[in-house]
Amino acid sequence: MEKGIEIFFCYARKDQALLNDLKTHLTLITRSGLINMWHDANISPGAEWEKEIDKHLNTAQIILLLISPDFMDSDYCYGIEMKRAMERYEQGKSRVIPIILRPVYWQKAPFGKLQALPTDAKAVISWQHQDEAFFDVAMGILKAVEEILQQHLRSKDNVSPKLKALTRAYEQVRVGKITNPDIIRSIASQFETLVSDPKVEIDVARAAQVLRERAEVYEKQYML
Repeated sequence: MEKGIEIFFCYARKDQALLNDLKTHLTLITRSGLINMWHDANISPGAEWEKEIDKHLNTAQIILLLISPDFMDSDYCYGIEMKRAMERYEQGKSRVIPIILRPVYWQKAPFGKLQALPTDAKAVISWQHQDEAFFDVAMGILKAVEEILQQHLRSKDNVSPKLKALTRAYEQVRVGKITNPDIIRSIASQFETLVSDPKVEIDVARAAQVLRERAEVYEKQYML
């Protein structure tokens, strides 16, 4: 399977611990190959850090802005990385998602028009249990990944009737019209039958993995 969707983290140094917690909640999605996380700690010794940041910022499909007082106060985070992220958003090249880590006035910032996470833009540290906040954020990121994949599916021409039908089923799962875990896994299995088909140009293996991840989420909800 090809490289996953690249996610770029833009954050202030004082929020390193919260960044690490968020990455932990994204572990399963990362292991599935759906996403590839990147931030400045991935820069190799001896590499030019500014060039490396620019390179990944200019190729990431999803850019996460980890919002806090220190982020807003940082000339580099706010004045350079956020500005470039919004440029890519306006160009339709990246999905930009503000993640509100700590309370701060951010609503009139350039990214203030974007839907933020967690739900209702309630800061992560304001939740009674931060794991619940990060779970909410992770599900929001997974939804964005699914939408990007769906756009990729729609962009391909000359797809077979079977693939068209599976794409429609995938969309019904994505919007919550299909929630039965067994049915979702069945759709995933049908996608997997197309993996070795040389006529299929899209990443059906990734689509199947997204569906299996969603089936696990619904199964856990049913067990509550």
